[in-house]
Amino acid sequence: MNLKEFSEFLKNISSEPLRVLDPTIPNNKYVPLDLSETNEALNAVDVSSSKKLDAYVNSHIKTNEAQVAFGGYLEIRNIYKRSNHFNKQAQEERNIHLGIDLWCDAETPIYAPLEGIVHSFKNNTNYGDYGPTIILKHNISGVEFYTLYGHLSLASIKHLEVGKPLKKGKQIGTLGNAEVNGDYPPHLHFQVIKDIQDYQGDYPGVCSKTDLEFYKNNCPNPDLLLKL
Repeated sequence: MNLKEFSEFLKNISSEPLRVLDPTIPNNKYVPLDLSETNEALNAVDVSSSKKLDAYVNSHIKTNEAQVAFGGYLEIRNIYKRSNHFNKQAQEERNIHLGIDLWCDAETPIYAPLEGIVHSFKNNTNYGDYGPTIILKHNISGVEFYTLYGHLSLASIKHLEVGKPLKKGKQIGTLGNAEVNGDYPPHLHFQVIKDIQDYQGDYPGVCSKTDLEFYKNNCPNPDLLLKL
């Protein structure tokens, strides 16, 4: 199944938006957030500080009378320059974001948008990494794919078991704070993955320009499901 076919499949799973946050939050309470390198307003923000970035995000949400800020798919971001995790020596800089971020409060409940099973989970503790992460495996109409949930709370993975079945709409965890989520303002990194390869509890959520074509094909836009 090529990218076009897989994208069409994802889009047609549901005519209604699928939710990873509280389903009673209407679309008009989600506001787009631009964290790209082309957003000049970010030049005045120390994005290496989770507190200062948090103040910027929360001000954006409040100004727009929203509850959640979202966005970031294939966004080129400067925020990753602060962490060696994305910029190891002799490696091309990774700065292209492969999921959608949903920015809201720590401890916000996170729900399975589709029926699935727990594929794997892990606390990814590198500075700037996901922190606690859950990956679900789905089989819809015979098509297997995966969804990743990054920046969760430690409690989200404490009593989890691989293979655990989850119904659509079942709570899978809560958002973590900056102390456990890689030092970011609280948010969910939500990503769709066609082929998980050999990864367990982790999968690249940021890529380099050289690898973009591969990841764009393997990680289509999560908004095909969320319909924000």
